[in-house]
Amino acid sequence: MSEEKLYAVKDDEGEYWDFGGKANRFWSLLSVEVPVTDNKEIASTVAKATAGHVVAFVEEPKKVALNKEQAEIVDDAHGNNIPASFMASKSDDEELMMNAYVNGYTVAKEKKYLVYKELGGKQKNKLFAQAYRSSIFPGTISWILTNEVKSGSWAQFTKSEIEHYGLQDCEKEEVTGYDEQ
Repeated sequence: MSEEKLYAVKDDEGEYWDFGGKANRFWSLLSVEVPVTDNKEIASTVAKATAGHVVAFVEEPKKVALNKEQAEIVDDAHGNNIPASFMASKSDDEELMMNAYVNGYTVAKEKKYLVYKELGGKQKNKLFAQAYRSSIFPGTISWILTNEVKSGSWAQFTKSEIEHYGLQDCEKEEVTGYDEQ
């Protein structure tokens, strides 16, 4: 994996060298036209000649998106003496897990869906029966008749919840732009 780096030269007062050819001195960062170079040797030469020091900028590696179970495996691997072996024993995707272990990870939000059945009616007056979590009987679902499918948090289900409640034969619409609650 090749890393592309940029180099700046900074002095003890927090000012930067201008590689764009301004007068040979350090400037505030706002005044510098070209504060970086991709040539390490040039940056090192300037730093030695001016009593400055080289600052390297490295692009941060992209974090891997994991589901909750994979994230737990990576977290547990940090406390293990042989993390690669631990992750290989817990997951089929060792490369993904190692990338997450080394570069960091984010937990991907589980997709959520609106679940409904179209009951028919005329084009303008379609009726839908929409599933939602019951506030009266927690852990159960109820159905509401409506003219349009609503996207409130009480009506959003993950795939595992759809299977749990036996809603696989219903129509599903993926919800985008929701906040996790």
